[in-house]
Amino acid sequence: MDTTLERYLRLYDEQLRTEAETSSALSVDKLGPLRLGTFANGRGFITYPRFTGREPQTLAQLAGPALEHFAAQPQISKVEFKTRGHDYAPGLAERLHSLGFVAQETESIMIGPLQALFSDEISPAGVELRRASSADEIEKMCRVVDRAFGEPYDPATTQALVSRMARNDGMELWVAWADGQMAGAGRLEPVAETEFAGLWGGGVLPEYRGRGIYRALVDARARSAAARGIRYVHSDSTEYSRPILERQGLVKVSSTTPYLWKRAATRTALSPATSAKAG
Repeated sequence: MDTTLERYLRLYDEQLRTEAETSSALSVDKLGPLRLGTFANGRGFITYPRFTGREPQTLAQLAGPALEHFAAQPQISKVEFKTRGHDYAPGLAERLHSLGFVAQETESIMIGPLQALFSDEISPAGVELRRASSADEIEKMCRVVDRAFGEPYDPATTQALVSRMARNDGMELWVAWADGQMAGAGRLEPVAETEFAGLWGGGVLPEYRGRGIYRALVDARARSAAARGIRYVHSDSTEYSRPILERQGLVKVSSTTPYLWKRAATRTALSPATSAKAG
């Protein structure tokens, strides 16, 4: 009989590593088992179902042709290759490095029942939680989240979220206000045709941490998802949020490391010779 961890990992592979990952892409192409998603603002995304070692080609062999697909498109400025710790992927990290990808922070894949995130604690005093929808609020939210994670503001993220909000694709943006300032924010991403919703981008400004704002943002998003009939929640969590989610009943089932390629000013599409080496 499956353990809880094994059952959650199976649900993750079966329900979340599907077309649902690229549902908001402008277009999706296939390269063997790989899905190559082109998103707004010049972003490429490479993902795939679980690799077990029985596939005809390894991920390391497919990495070069996958990058060539995006590098041949001048409008693509960056590409993310999403890896998971439980895949069979010999030589992949080395191959990605040789292609110019840079490993980003490894995060924990957290899964659990949605109700586990409901909080019995009273909302923090003086904190207002609400959904954001206007372009101005979304820009402010993106600036807050980037600052919370210690990253420079990226206007492309704002543009993408504003575009998605206009399409009404199910995404919810939640923000927390304290002392007249936006102090934290996070996204709720219901996954179409699955039992899951994702919690993404949750962050609180350093000066507002320790007041229960992160917990309150999690609770608000979880209750909103439950009202939509969703059973499970998943999140790729940093080491700041992982312990919080574990205390609330979520389980770490694996890890994920995104690798990022950025087009340099002088970079051109990969040559046929490079592509041949990739195989």
